[in-house]
Amino acid sequence: MIAAARVSGLCLALAALGSAPQAGIAASELPPGVAGALESAQVASANSAIVVVPLDGGPLNLARNDAAAMNPASTMKLLTTYVALSTLGPDYRWRTQVLANHRPVNGRLDGDLIVRGSGDPSLVIERWWLLLTRLRALGVRDVGGDLVLDRSAYADVQTGGPTIDGNELRPYNVAPDALLINFKTLSLDFLPDAAAGLAHVVPTPELDGVRVPNRVPLSDGPCGDWKEQLQADFSQPRALRFGGSFARACGNKTWHVSLLTPDEYALATFRAIWKASGGTLRGVARQGVAPPDAVTLLEQESPPLSDVIRDINKNSNNVMARQLFLTLGAQSAPSAGTDPQPAPAGTEQDLASAPAPQRAAAARSIGAVRGFLEQQGLRMPELVLQNGSGLSRQERISAASLAQLLVHAWRSNQMPNFLASLPLSGVDGTMKKRSAAAGAAYVKTGYLADVRALAGYVFAASGHHYVVVALINDAHAPAAQAVHDELLDWIWRQG
Repeated sequence: MIAAARVSGLCLALAALGSAPQAGIAASELPPGVAGALESAQVASANSAIVVVPLDGGPLNLARNDAAAMNPASTMKLLTTYVALSTLGPDYRWRTQVLANHRPVNGRLDGDLIVRGSGDPSLVIERWWLLLTRLRALGVRDVGGDLVLDRSAYADVQTGGPTIDGNELRPYNVAPDALLINFKTLSLDFLPDAAAGLAHVVPTPELDGVRVPNRVPLSDGPCGDWKEQLQADFSQPRALRFGGSFARACGNKTWHVSLLTPDEYALATFRAIWKASGGTLRGVARQGVAPPDAVTLLEQESPPLSDVIRDINKNSNNVMARQLFLTLGAQSAPSAGTDPQPAPAGTEQDLASAPAPQRAAAARSIGAVRGFLEQQGLRMPELVLQNGSGLSRQERISAASLAQLLVHAWRSNQMPNFLASLPLSGVDGTMKKRSAAAGAAYVKTGYLADVRALAGYVFAASGHHYVVVALINDAHAPAAQAVHDELLDWIWRQG
């Protein structure tokens, strides 16, 4: 056991939660393996923070630089998902509605078809297909007007803007959208066929009006940077081109890209699905707002929040996390000066009688998170929030604050769903290929160019349970994964 050295900021915070006897006095001296890994990675001492807290009287207790405000990268998702579970509940669901000015007659809708989103993070292509297939099953065949996309659940329609790394093609940079369909992403599967000397290119989903080459030549040599070798030209997003080749050594590969605007993507997927089912759309896609007297033709619910946060945390899905973060503000109690969205007319009774949510905006979400923390007695004076996903250069939190959040979650009735959402080392999610404390560490990882982060729980071999938080903000952070692996193994062996 590491000798006690000082009273940490974490201990004071945990004392406020009533855990002082367990937290005790935390040591600041690092285990030799962890200290050696930090030195090998050339990470400056002041640029790393580590906290280990026993949850049930275990012998390990460590706090180093725990009060420093640091960029947490994707471990910030722990705050967003836990607040969501606690305030919205594990069975919270988003609803996507299909509306019209009047009901169709004999399969024909003389007017616009309106699709109103509520920020569903899980409206993937399969669920979009199901919604439109159910609409066809109701007898709707011909739409004489436009496809109207109602994104009014968000105070400001997001149109993109600067991304964190300047690569707008990457799906994790897709902007939040109240009607986000399939993350606005096209997946290109490259399947080598040695006998034919080519790789088949299979696009998913089908995008009406978008041409994708169905094959590229195979080449010998190492896989290497296979995307670069393809010499892709996406300058014309409706006519993709590949000027290079695909190395047979690569095996099957998938390239996810975001090429179209939200309206273009919605129309391209709608037309492909609608035409395949025998339907017609005479108009175009445009943004608009459903009139108060619109008739609801169909509604579709998302999976429950407990399922959604598994996708967010295990796969570190930034877009879903940002959608969830915005939902926190929309579903919080309206405050003075806000503009609550009117309840849609023509909806079912439970919707019509429910309190109208506010229109989602980041400022409201930040207020909702801070309100929850204050209500729970979780003091985080250094906390800086931007989008709740960690895909940010501005967001900050201390290792002590993350640790007290994890202790609070452990003691809450949301613990089973929260724990189940975290990647399990050596088993799944972003920890699937990590062998440290395999099968015993439920931890969220975080990566940015100069950030490596890890936070969660370790079930030690002794049977004791621990909270662990480790943050590195340093130019050498990419070389420091061994620091976190050593820490996880140390807790599992010595705890």
